[in-house]
Amino acid sequence: MTGAWRLLPLLRAALQRHRLRLLFTIASITVAFLLFGLLGAVRTALTAGVEIAGRDRLIATQKVSIIQPLPRAYLGRVRQISGVRTVSSLTWFGGIYQDPTKQLVVFAVDANYFDLYTKELLVDPLERSRWLADRTGALVGAGIAARYGWHVGDTVPLQSNIYRRRDGAPSWPVHILGLYHSDSVDTNQIFLHYEYFNESVSFGKDAIGWILIQVADPAMGPRIAAEVDATFANSNAETKTSSEKAVAQSFANQIGDIGKILDFVVTAVFFAMLLVTANTMAQSVRERTAEIAVLKTLGFTDASVLVLVLAESLLITGVGAALGLFLATATTSGLGAALRSFLPHFEIPARAYGIAVLYALGLGLAAGVLPARQAMRLEIVRALRAT
Repeated sequence: MTGAWRLLPLLRAALQRHRLRLLFTIASITVAFLLFGLLGAVRTALTAGVEIAGRDRLIATQKVSIIQPLPRAYLGRVRQISGVRTVSSLTWFGGIYQDPTKQLVVFAVDANYFDLYTKELLVDPLERSRWLADRTGALVGAGIAARYGWHVGDTVPLQSNIYRRRDGAPSWPVHILGLYHSDSVDTNQIFLHYEYFNESVSFGKDAIGWILIQVADPAMGPRIAAEVDATFANSNAETKTSSEKAVAQSFANQIGDIGKILDFVVTAVFFAMLLVTANTMAQSVRERTAEIAVLKTLGFTDASVLVLVLAESLLITGVGAALGLFLATATTSGLGAALRSFLPHFEIPARAYGIAVLYALGLGLAAGVLPARQAMRLEIVRALRAT
């Protein structure tokens, strides 16, 4: 063997020298990259709404609190504002199915709600037509339909954990007339007709939760938002209008600056792993001082010794990183199915794998560079005399 290939037996022997220490070092790196992957999935789940928010959509809520209702009459006045293309509403219904522990995400929406989300919420045109023609109809996500075994044509009794029917009936029977699919939006939601909800509710009649506004040009957004708020200034229900992205970001910010928190945790973990790996490499080089001196005596160059030590460090970090990412991917796949109702985008983003590769390379080089430099500069006579 010539060139770099003659280093492979030496590399294998070096790795087998202290197998228990090697195992613990790889296990530590594996845990670090497992945590990196899981935290990346958490970041994605909590900020996905920000990334997919439409640039041409605004949301108007009650100025005092987003849970306070707005008069339905506001919709007509908003439609009259120049630059507004579509106006719809979204009202939280809550939702209980059979058992109070089975909480559902149910909204009462206007008939034109899906016009604002043609790219995000994919519905068969025929099924949507049936839904528009039936006031008691519902469009449900493919995810929740699969979870409860619902099919198009089924009738499902839904209770609200907020509202009660005016006639005293315990639930709102709804007919499932279609399923919606999506690659970017949670498919564990149910959409009812606002008219069906409003005509039967015992309180809160003619009130809505949020006003959804689609603008003709995203550049008009700030001007339209200001005009909407000015229209209802000094009223009993003043509004606060923001872009959909800003609203999504505000929800993410309610649990703190997620990005900085996760970055701090990841930095601390990788710094600890750098110390562990560097200590392992330093010990390995010290224990092989005589062996390295012999290699140099046999004609191995300083560059070969440098490459040998760096290759050992990179191999250890690479194996640990690969195992960690494999476990993180498997874990997020399993947890993603269980958490899909609450965190529909609990998954490791593709760019995180690329970043992990860079981290593994950086960690391996940083941990091995000083021991490798020490081995490269080792003097043969002094090393043999010291043994």
